[in-house]
Amino acid sequence: MLSIGFVLSPGFQIMGLAAASAFELANVSADERLYDIRFLSELGGAIPNSFDIPIQTRALARQKLDTLIAIGALRPIPTSPGLIRQLRRVSSASRRTASVCTGAFILGEAGLLDGRRATTHWLYARELQKQFAKARVEDDRIYIIDGPIWTSAGMSAGIDLALGMIEKDFGADLARAVAQKLVVYHRRAGGQSQHSALLELDAKSDRIQGALAYARQNLGAPLSVEELAAAAHLSPRQFSRAFRAETGQSPAKAVEQLRVEAARVMVEQSRHSIDEIATQTGFADPERMRRAFLRTFGQPPQFLRRNARLTAAP
Repeated sequence: MLSIGFVLSPGFQIMGLAAASAFELANVSADERLYDIRFLSELGGAIPNSFDIPIQTRALARQKLDTLIAIGALRPIPTSPGLIRQLRRVSSASRRTASVCTGAFILGEAGLLDGRRATTHWLYARELQKQFAKARVEDDRIYIIDGPIWTSAGMSAGIDLALGMIEKDFGADLARAVAQKLVVYHRRAGGQSQHSALLELDAKSDRIQGALAYARQNLGAPLSVEELAAAAHLSPRQFSRAFRAETGQSPAKAVEQLRVEAARVMVEQSRHSIDEIATQTGFADPERMRRAFLRTFGQPPQFLRRNARLTAAP
């Protein structure tokens, strides 16, 4: 049985404990106790979360753990020196140490990010890099594994991190079963973007949302304004006007965003060639896709593929 310790400080964000549910459901799915889940703090006792609801904890210093996970607050806040000393000591004897959201700042204070790649909520990534200059912060990753150190993006990304751990510990079938019970998409890859084109477009009407859904399902098609307008049951002129009013951009730009997002997932997770990916996601040729990647990510597809493989490496 593997012991999982969640390290809590006063004011921790309760959503960070969603990762605990993944380990709990791993036990349920396997019908045996694969994980022993513990809530820990500097001195033990009741620790209030961001809603001021107390959670009972044990003292961290007395623990022997397989995995240590630091849960962050709504924004980075200083951690007590005593907890940092305990975290550093217990981490040195653990197989892996992780953070959810701004918990990365706790690992940084303990010196555990020095010389390592790390991520956190995109809103605080620059601050993390500024405070811990020896870390290599990547602000657009769901989670990153660098040796024994795992760091994840904000809030719900802790579930992806937990599913990744379950998959490494007990295999993809168990991780998939847990994801199904959580009713989440089976584990977003660590290298996946923290941002979603559909979220950024934020269409309000059913017609424009329907056109965007149609576009995402048919990226290999030309996706002209006329085709999208037909999917929305509007004339091309009405559609273009309504689309720009709701999303703030043209249909052509939105389609490019959807294509880039889909292409990035394929670049990072599949073995398809760059030429094949360009064709499947509707880019006329690899050069056009490369230019779109440079505009969106500041890097060509080949760089993102190499980076994703480094992230996935043990």
